Amino acid sequence: MHTVTSEVPVDAVDRTALDEVVEFTSGLIRIDTTNRGGGDCRERPAAEYAAERLAAAGLEPVLLERTPGRTNVVARVEGADPTAEALLVHGHLDVVPAEAADWSADPFSGEVRDGVVWGRGAVDMKNTDAMVLAVVRAWARAGVKPRRDIVVAFTADEEDSAVDGSGFLADRHPHLFEGCTEGIGESGAFTVHTAPGRALYPIAAGERGTAWLKLTAHGTAGHGSKPNKANAVSRLAAAVARIGAHEWPVRLTGTVVACLTELAALQGLPVDPRAPGFDLDALLGRLGPAAALVEATVRNSANPTMLSAGYKLNVIPGQATAYVDGRTLPGGEAEFIATLDELTGPDVRWEFQHREIALEAPVDGRTYRILRESVEHFDPDAHVVPFCMAGGTDAKQFSRLGITGYGFSPLKLPPGFDYWSLFHGVDERVPVDALHFGVRVLDRALRTL
Repeated sequence: MHTVTSEVPVDAVDRTALDEVVEFTSGLIRIDTTNRGGGDCRERPAAEYAAERLAAAGLEPVLLERTPGRTNVVARVEGADPTAEALLVHGHLDVVPAEAADWSADPFSGEVRDGVVWGRGAVDMKNTDAMVLAVVRAWARAGVKPRRDIVVAFTADEEDSAVDGSGFLADRHPHLFEGCTEGIGESGAFTVHTAPGRALYPIAAGERGTAWLKLTAHGTAGHGSKPNKANAVSRLAAAVARIGAHEWPVRLTGTVVACLTELAALQGLPVDPRAPGFDLDALLGRLGPAAALVEATVRNSANPTMLSAGYKLNVIPGQATAYVDGRTLPGGEAEFIATLDELTGPDVRWEFQHREIALEAPVDGRTYRILRESVEHFDPDAHVVPFCMAGGTDAKQFSRLGITGYGFSPLKLPPGFDYWSLFHGVDERVPVDALHFGVRVLDRALRTL
């Protein structure tokens, strides 16, 4: 267990903050901000909800849109030291679709039942938006001023391309983030129970890059009854099959090495992932459920997701298209591009449909240490480990401004609560006690930082 430093502040969270984080989580869930992709979303009502509560705390939030209805909110909390570097705290307002017929509760009811808040966004990530609102308002009531400026941003469009959200803010309104060198966003510091009495809290210190691809095969159109060696569908299908079957080589990044080392130490396994002959598969097999924290981020990946071709059964089309969800490790994009060139072959052209860089943040400095110690202060039995996210967040876009990002959305979850399955899953929900824990941890972390 690590020793908490003397620089930590006194808890500023009051009873009102604990009540408000539940109220705000429920209230935001009731605002349907489903992002179906392709611009089909309207975050403005949720943005106005957040802005009203920031304004009531004495802040001056600004609402910004690239596209009507796709609204972002940015506000700055003034710090005590105007010479200090600023900190960005961000969360997104949109959510993925939910099919109500599959749920035990209305996904947009925000129902609070048996100590649990139900609804789409309860863990991704209206709960964290609510934590930020509750903390900032608690500071206003207590007259608390953080050491440095804190920029709060609630964004649109994170669940699609971020072009109307963090991408728009970073490209068109960088002045709002002046002085920000670090950022706190989703997703990390939630409990993962890997064995009886062992609670892991993974803090995200990296993300794989996004490489969404469009594949196009051209061929000779013709009658379906005749031989055709230039069949676009066959060419595309062969390329997609090669991509789906490809086994990407293991590439261990610094964040993953740190995670593996700490997970192995918890099991009493003194291993060096950088050592020649290191057997990754053997270690993953001994880590049990904890292996889920790393197994998706030890290599690049490319998963075919969509196919489109033809307009009539007996007509061979002259063109066929497919889409592939690719993800790249930090430093792995060149290998990814070269591999796709080889797998697609000469008859299929591929291009990036959406492309964002991979990220990696230090795990041996002050920021990570404070995030870790803030969790441990409220859960002395916590085992905090760094991890790399398989997917991506708004931290990618904010990195264009020189902001180093960490995933930190603290939740203390009970054994048997499967956070992973609820993330974009059915019956998404969050315990009230977990929200209370999150507010306290977030308050301590932000003011110590």
